[in-house]
Amino acid sequence: MELRKQAIGIDISKDTFTACLASQPEHGEIQLSPVEVFINTKSGFNRLLRWAKPMVDTMVPLVFLMESTGVYYQNLAHHLHGVGKTVHVVLPNKSSHYGKSLNIKTKTDATDARVLARFGVERDHRAWEPPSPLLAELRNLTRYYVQLQEQKTTINNMVHSKQAAHNVQAFILASNKQLVRQIDRQIERCKQQIEKLIASDSLLSDRVDQLASIKGVGRLTVAVILAETRMFEGICNTRQLASYAGYDVTERESGTSVKGKTRISKKGNRYIRNALYFPAMVACRFNPDLKEFYGRVIRNKPSKMIGQVAVQRKLLLLMYSLHKNGTRYQEGYNKVAPTPKAEATLDSIA
Repeated sequence: MELRKQAIGIDISKDTFTACLASQPEHGEIQLSPVEVFINTKSGFNRLLRWAKPMVDTMVPLVFLMESTGVYYQNLAHHLHGVGKTVHVVLPNKSSHYGKSLNIKTKTDATDARVLARFGVERDHRAWEPPSPLLAELRNLTRYYVQLQEQKTTINNMVHSKQAAHNVQAFILASNKQLVRQIDRQIERCKQQIEKLIASDSLLSDRVDQLASIKGVGRLTVAVILAETRMFEGICNTRQLASYAGYDVTERESGTSVKGKTRISKKGNRYIRNALYFPAMVACRFNPDLKEFYGRVIRNKPSKMIGQVAVQRKLLLLMYSLHKNGTRYQEGYNKVAPTPKAEATLDSIA
């Protein structure tokens, strides 16, 4: 039996992962191996390779496919990539929709591993590549910064509720305020570490300065965008970037009875949307180009939030454009008159 493709589907969790090998012949149905459970440690990773070795045809391409389940997949993905294996990491919603297309109603680790194995041989996926150590460190720091800010918001809400409550002990009020001060100190230290890391690499430093030339966008925002997009690695066009960040538009209409609102999908990187929220508010007021754009968008619209989201998307795509072209932001870029050469070209075409 000649095989066309092989894939090992891996359903991973905190302590263990479940694997299944799928083999797709040139003619006939996909063959699935028995399912095996491994410990989510380095010894388990090596045992996975030993388990697969006698079943795999070395003359046929083999891929390992897993979901991006929190952070639990990362060690295995790095290990497999380090020993020269082809790794695919897919979003859980994509594999879930694929499983529904097979009309599979059971939800177990073994079933998920079989579905992922079939997904690996039936569909084409982009090979996973680990981020560079520099960008991995930057992403860790910027995400930690966001987490600290979220913790601060939670504690501040607690402070407000205790202050408004009746007869709350002074110890509780003082303790909450002390927690806020401690988080503030950690936030400041985190910002210093981000700046130190940016300064350690000339290319990264230049890119941050370049994209921070946009009026309304700060260095920390740029650091988040570059870290989450791996400096726009693998981004081919603006539609792909908008979808990755969850700014792609979804519609819900059917016949005459269903007239849903048009919304952004939000099925993308939340850290990018979080980082662009406040810069968009600033740009709407103080960036002349984006202020004009914001005014056009909200005209005759029921909510100003539509304009805010549009400016967030505009900022992201503008940063991508500047990065791609290697240029700094030029105020009034959309009003620049064409050069004589461009005018002559247009005239000759006409």
